[in-house]
Amino acid sequence: MKVSKEQAEQNRDALLEAASRLYREHGLEGVGVAQIAREAGLTYDSLYGHFESKDHFAAEACEHAFINGIKKLRNVTPGDDKALAAYFKAYLSERHRDTPHDGCPIAALGAEAARKDGPIGETMTHGVETYVKLFGERYLTLGGNGSASASRDQAITTLAMMVGGMVLSRATSPSNPRLSKQVLAAVLDAVTKEGK
Repeated sequence: MKVSKEQAEQNRDALLEAASRLYREHGLEGVGVAQIAREAGLTYDSLYGHFESKDHFAAEACEHAFINGIKKLRNVTPGDDKALAAYFKAYLSERHRDTPHDGCPIAALGAEAARKDGPIGETMTHGVETYVKLFGERYLTLGGNGSASASRDQAITTLAMMVGGMVLSRATSPSNPRLSKQVLAAVLDAVTKEGK
C-alpha cells in the first residue's frame, strides 16, 4: 500500500528520532537498522526507502541529534552570562551524564565518529564547528574587548572541556560515582570561569 507524502515524511522523522536516541545510547555499531525500525514502529524495509545508505542514515541521525543541543545554545543570548552559566550547568549535570540517548552527540559518539570516513565524520565536524561558532559569538559579546580569534580559541577550549568532562564522568560513574561527580563539578567551575 502506497503511503502519502505526508506519511512518508512522518515515517522518515520517526526513523531519525529513533536512530538518534539509540545511536547515542548504544553507539553507531551497537544497534542495527531492524531495531531502529522497530523503535520507530516501522518495518525494516521502510528504512531503505528513505535513505541512500546505512552510512547516510547514520549521518542524518547524528545531524538530528545535534538539533536540540544547538537550539539550546542558540537560545542563550550573546552577552547573557547567567544564561550561558545555566547552559553549562545543564550540560555538565548528572542528568545529562545518565541520559546519553537524550544528550550531546559529540560526547556520545565523537570517538566512534573519528573512526569513520564519509558522511558521519562530516556531520560530526559540522556539528563541532557550529558549537564553536555559537560559543565564540557568545564570548565575543561577554568581554566586549576580545578579538574574534581569541573568542574562537576560548570556544574550542570550552567545548573540549565540556565534552571531555562528560566522557570522563560517564566512564567513571559506574565504578566511582564520587569521582564522576567531581569531574562534573571541576569542569563546570572551569568553563564558568572561561566564560567570564
